[in-house]
Amino acid sequence: MPIVAVDDTDSRDRGMCTTYVGVRLGERLEAAGGRVSRRLLVRLNPAVKHKTRGNAAVALHVADVDADAALRIAGETVREFAAAEDPRTSPGVVVANTGIAGRDADAGLADGVEDLAKRIPDDVATFARRALRERLDLAEAVALADRHGFRHAGFGAGGADGDETPGRGRIGALAAVGASAAHDEWTFERISYRELDRCGTPRDVDADSVFEAADEGYPTVWDTVDRGTGEVVCVPNAPGPILHGIRGDDAAACRRVAGAIDSEPVERAATFVTNQGTDAHLADGSLGDLRDGTGYRVTGVVADEPETKRGGHVHLAVAGVDDDGDEDDGAEVGPALRAVAFAPTGRFRDRVRALRPGDRVTLCGEHEVREGTSGPEATLKLEKFAARELVRTEPTTPTCPECDRRMSSAGKGQGYRCRDCGTTAPGKVEEPIDRDLEPGWYEVPPSARRHVAKPLVRGGFDAPTHPER
Repeated sequence: MPIVAVDDTDSRDRGMCTTYVGVRLGERLEAAGGRVSRRLLVRLNPAVKHKTRGNAAVALHVADVDADAALRIAGETVREFAAAEDPRTSPGVVVANTGIAGRDADAGLADGVEDLAKRIPDDVATFARRALRERLDLAEAVALADRHGFRHAGFGAGGADGDETPGRGRIGALAAVGASAAHDEWTFERISYRELDRCGTPRDVDADSVFEAADEGYPTVWDTVDRGTGEVVCVPNAPGPILHGIRGDDAAACRRVAGAIDSEPVERAATFVTNQGTDAHLADGSLGDLRDGTGYRVTGVVADEPETKRGGHVHLAVAGVDDDGDEDDGAEVGPALRAVAFAPTGRFRDRVRALRPGDRVTLCGEHEVREGTSGPEATLKLEKFAARELVRTEPTTPTCPECDRRMSSAGKGQGYRCRDCGTTAPGKVEEPIDRDLEPGWYEVPPSARRHVAKPLVRGGFDAPTHPER
């Protein structure tokens, strides 16, 4: 009862989709007498630079077919459908004979996934977790697969990053094999595919029907549309076979929304269990100790006024916080990081602009280090943030209690004096300020959200939420 996994079959420019290859592979495995009990769509590290598009791998949990036959059928399917002519595409297949059959993909998950997780080797599960937060090596994946007797195969040319070994997709495929043991939070996606001969032409989907269906399904079904921009988020722009993909917390609800959309003919459709919308890529980190190419959740204090720079990107200087238990606990200890809300995040930038120096925040996003003109430059690409403690007052020149007029400086170090009556004050006073921000979590809109990022509407956050829809 193998797990059959495939990755890196699509192309940024030439289309195709790994989920489509997975669906066609499942159909052929069933035609050969097998039974596909679950389809996993596993998102991997979104910071990997050589990803083709969304960096997703697919794993099929199959009964009643042996591993050798599964590898042969997988190879035939990949050769037929993968966009292997793209030099960036490097397909890979892994077949692991450690799985057991579970329930159907749109049924309850607890028993099937838990039983399956017990049969996945610990080091394979660890590899799958690392694949969300690191850039892994093909040689390591191959050695690990060989250690456990997993069948595997690579196709196409070597990777565009200089690696001449074909089958870099075996990294993602092995991670998809271990996903059931690596992750404990799952969502669903119902993917509808168009006829292949229509690929590359504009998709014919009625936007009004999508918005109506999205309203009916929300909040169980999320990220279907962006009501702020009017964008139909579930319909991709890439030249592949996906017509639309409906994501949510309940498989039946996803099917209902998909079925209510008016569009061109749907060639085939499938439901996937997935780690999308879970924040599985985020690790808890500390400012000053962040790795390049990893997603983090970090806490700090705003060090300067947010600055909107060329291109509309909003930059935010964030300092570390002294949390060592001393008397100065919580004090700013110096600028440590630049966080950026990029222009495509749209209205989210207004939330970032509303922050002030001294606000304590938790930031989530990908940490990237690039070589700048004066050395390495680190950036946290913001996906969401939590306003923990907001500055509510600011130092202001005092008002004379007798004349009700602003006082004037009495000279350096001499405080303030009323020009009319001579009343003095030792220094500035704290006055309340109006804030356009409330404590809690804020996020980028659906049109700018990464596949694996968790929408606030799903809940489970440690502060009030202000969801975008």
